[in-house]
Amino acid sequence: MTASLPTEGVFRTDFRSRAAYAEGAGIFRMIPQAVAVPGTSSDVAQLLNWAQATGTHLIPRGAGSAMGGGNVGTGVVVDLTRLDGAPLSLDASTHTARAGAAVSCDALNRAAAHHGLRLPPDPSSSRWATLGGMISTNASGSRSLRYGSVRAWVRSLVLATVDGEILRLERGQPADPQIAAVRRFQELAHPAILAHGLSVRSGFPKVHKNSSGYALDAYLASGDLLDLVIGSEGTLGVVTEATWRLDPIPTDTASLRVDLADLDRLQEAVHCLRRFHPATIELLDRTFLDFVGHQSRSSGDGPGGDANALLLVEFEADEAGGASGAAIRARDAVAPLASRVHLATNREEIEALWQIRHAASPILAQLGDRRRSLQVIEDGCVPLNRLSEYIQAIRHASQVHRIEVIIFGHAGDGHVHANLLPDVTQSGWELRLRAIYAEVVNAVARLGGTLSGEHGDGRLRTPYLDTIFGAAITGLFRRVKDAFDPTGVLNPGVKVPDGTSSLDHFKVGPDAAVIPADIEAALRRIEQAGGYAQSRLELADPSLAGK
Repeated sequence: MTASLPTEGVFRTDFRSRAAYAEGAGIFRMIPQAVAVPGTSSDVAQLLNWAQATGTHLIPRGAGSAMGGGNVGTGVVVDLTRLDGAPLSLDASTHTARAGAAVSCDALNRAAAHHGLRLPPDPSSSRWATLGGMISTNASGSRSLRYGSVRAWVRSLVLATVDGEILRLERGQPADPQIAAVRRFQELAHPAILAHGLSVRSGFPKVHKNSSGYALDAYLASGDLLDLVIGSEGTLGVVTEATWRLDPIPTDTASLRVDLADLDRLQEAVHCLRRFHPATIELLDRTFLDFVGHQSRSSGDGPGGDANALLLVEFEADEAGGASGAAIRARDAVAPLASRVHLATNREEIEALWQIRHAASPILAQLGDRRRSLQVIEDGCVPLNRLSEYIQAIRHASQVHRIEVIIFGHAGDGHVHANLLPDVTQSGWELRLRAIYAEVVNAVARLGGTLSGEHGDGRLRTPYLDTIFGAAITGLFRRVKDAFDPTGVLNPGVKVPDGTSSLDHFKVGPDAAVIPADIEAALRRIEQAGGYAQSRLELADPSLAGK
């Protein structure tokens, strides 16, 4: 059934629609109480007013490709993919773009490319990830080593607050004190953040990138409320549009493939390569190479040969020969640490190298129903000099608890993704998964890392924020949340721990919530094909196509 309230957009409470929004890209299946698809920013304001008045929980959501579970929940899922018709305008003279939250990263980059420009952060989900979703998680991608995360590229944004007001935030400009959320923040949170400034600076993980918690460290450095909203995962308001800084597309590229026989050489090799300012240093661990190549460690004929780890390094420059020159110097410097180094300077060779990196996700997604790829410990980031220890800790926990793990990611940042592959037909796999998670969380804390380098906390990591940040800093998180959302209706259980467990509501296994078989099959196809641009509303009811 379709109801006319609380929004002029689509609002549905029928089971099929709710089931279609029960999953995102991560491990969870949670059936919401309703689904709202606002068509305009005024619809969003209506929803926020209604939620505040009724105490109804809202879960803002873009394409649904976020891994941490901040895009699912038992409240009302708010699908923002149709918001304002996804407006996009570019100003090539100032290297900026103004885009609605529903615009995809790919759409922005296709439009910018006509002017020789791009948005440098490049999440692997960029084909479908919405810009609102990327702001929500402070997304990054493989080029973050050189260009950083989304935060550095957002010049301004528009936030619909829980009071139904519109807050415009611009970098370097004070927020409007007439907005209720700003007044509350200045009274409740700002003085406490300043008073605990030393604790924040010392207590935040000393990592190259972080999407965990509220960015108190960035706020202290800039004084911009913008920096707290970026990465807040829909817990402080709903981002409806943003202005982005763009960068010229480099004209010269070159790549290295570096094979390492010994994982103990990893950190030294990465430090060596970083001296030459590459855009990316991607890690393919032995677990990844064996999995992709379907061969044992001793066979030597897979994509990594007998390497214990493989690094893919890409250089970019604006002048002819700049990238290839840097790559040659890096090759010569790293050669004593490597068992093999291959230089690629033309596009075909570069693409051939990157095919290895891109092979894992499709294969992982297309596993059968017995073994499933579950992204439980998938976003940890540690100080670079602790990276080898972190990988060894993941491998050890995997071996002890007898669940295969696949490790790859962004070595230049000390940031790796780990996918666990439990046999979900065996009893006890959930307990072993929880044991691995607990061990890896403790390892991240011991090594001074963060649980999320780029994907956000979601429902998966939020319960463990005290372990990483300590109670004093998570207390400041709560002050920020209470200032923007005093009744707690925006994505509760995300960013601020609420006592709930993170490893419940699996999308697989005997305890998974039951949904219609055709919906379940369609969601599985989306997962396997990376088809997150698919409208879930139309999946549930094809008659709603385009409405």
